[in-house]
Amino acid sequence: MADLGSTAGRALVCSDVTKDYAGIVVLRGVSFDVPAGGVVGLIGENGAGKSTLCNIIAGTVPPSSGTMTLDGETYVPSNPHDALTQGVALIHQEIRMVPSLTVAENIFLGRLPMKGGRVDRRRMNDEAGDVLRGLGIGLDPRRQVVGLSMASQQSIEIAKAISRRPRYVIFDEPSASLTQHETDRVLEQIGRMRSTGVGVIYISHRLDEVQAVCTKIVCLRDGNLVRSWDGDPAVAGGVARVPSGELVSAMVGRDFTFEHHAPAAHTEDVVLQVQGLGRKGAFADVNFTVSRGEILGIAGLVGAGRTEVVRTIAGADRADTGTITLHGAPLTVRRPADAIRAGIVMVPEDRKGQGLNLGLTSAENVVGPWEADMARTAPLITRRMVGRTAAKARQDFDIRGRMDGPVVRLSGGNQQKVLLAKWLVKEPQVLILDEPTRGVDVGAKMAIYEIIRSAAARGVAVIVVSSELEEVLGLSHRVLVMSNGRQRGILPRAQADARTVMELAVPVGSRV
Repeated sequence: MADLGSTAGRALVCSDVTKDYAGIVVLRGVSFDVPAGGVVGLIGENGAGKSTLCNIIAGTVPPSSGTMTLDGETYVPSNPHDALTQGVALIHQEIRMVPSLTVAENIFLGRLPMKGGRVDRRRMNDEAGDVLRGLGIGLDPRRQVVGLSMASQQSIEIAKAISRRPRYVIFDEPSASLTQHETDRVLEQIGRMRSTGVGVIYISHRLDEVQAVCTKIVCLRDGNLVRSWDGDPAVAGGVARVPSGELVSAMVGRDFTFEHHAPAAHTEDVVLQVQGLGRKGAFADVNFTVSRGEILGIAGLVGAGRTEVVRTIAGADRADTGTITLHGAPLTVRRPADAIRAGIVMVPEDRKGQGLNLGLTSAENVVGPWEADMARTAPLITRRMVGRTAAKARQDFDIRGRMDGPVVRLSGGNQQKVLLAKWLVKEPQVLILDEPTRGVDVGAKMAIYEIIRSAAARGVAVIVVSSELEEVLGLSHRVLVMSNGRQRGILPRAQADARTVMELAVPVGSRV
């Protein structure tokens, strides 16, 4: 990475930046600066205005008022390409890959190196390989993106931005799909960028990361900059002394205590039994039961086979071996509709790509899977029926936003609540949640945890897959640990601690 020289006097400065949509103010007079070689942590609940602010800086949307300067020069990006040309890159939380292209082609998309009128593939692969190695990513730049995990795709997004050698980089929830090891690599890369004079805005709901890497923290709430903390600008993690509780209280506007507590006792009535389940190349010989009211956590590193197992149970993928039994009766699951009819529903990790229809309203998303059932009790599904169901979901799940508006306009946390409501309109037998709090703020996490516990308390058998070890340990009655597509053990809550789980999760042996 090229050294940008002296950082003296260089900064990205936002002054009184405001944004409103049709009179609704979403960002109100925000002023802050990102010094060259500094890392500014941007925190706040979903809907606080963080994404809007970053989209303005990255040229995606214009401000309604206010000004910006870049290293002393007026900065008015007309679009994202213009921002990139001037040295400002945004690494999106949402994955934006072209699956049919190679890793290198995705990294250099729109600027493929040419030689003699043709793509210079050797140079492209070599340069992509250099960037990937710098991030500690062991991906072959020549392989297609299709089939790669979300963690790997997120890493490619980061590599794509870094390959442009920007002066300022915005990281929007870069670790939401990454393991701790992969996250550590990203934080190391940020350290390297700082040393060359690159300024960074780091958005994350994982406050330990913000404390570890940032030289300053800025908190937004309801579109306002409510507080900031200055650390040593020369030291990564210079704000580590700020207590997490103080950060969370600033985000939510009140004193906040975040503690996991033991889930309610469950019955011994087995709802779901999985025996010898396997899918070639993904996982093998998985065996477990889930009882009424039980929360079973599935832990393991990214690529361990966790998502593949629950996708198979939910009918999204087909098993090659093994059986699935529901209430003692064998169940044949060839597609998701088979599982749904039986009472097995799944909230997928990719809410925008697989969970929600972004072209529909929140209300339409909630009732979508159940329209056929509604039609059996009424000759015509009316707007009133849809509205009544959506209004109940809004109240039950504390969804903040218009149910009759496009779901894409809701914050990440509220979109996740809509997705949960969608699958809990009818009480399922088995509720599967894959990364249920990915990319949501602390307040929304707590709400989602209560939704999960409430479902279990009503007798639903719950399976939770999560990359956040604290989440799995805090929610679960038992924890199933996977590694390299194999089941390594099932731990009762009393024996499931971070060290024991990680010892089992470390890959051993060969891939199935």
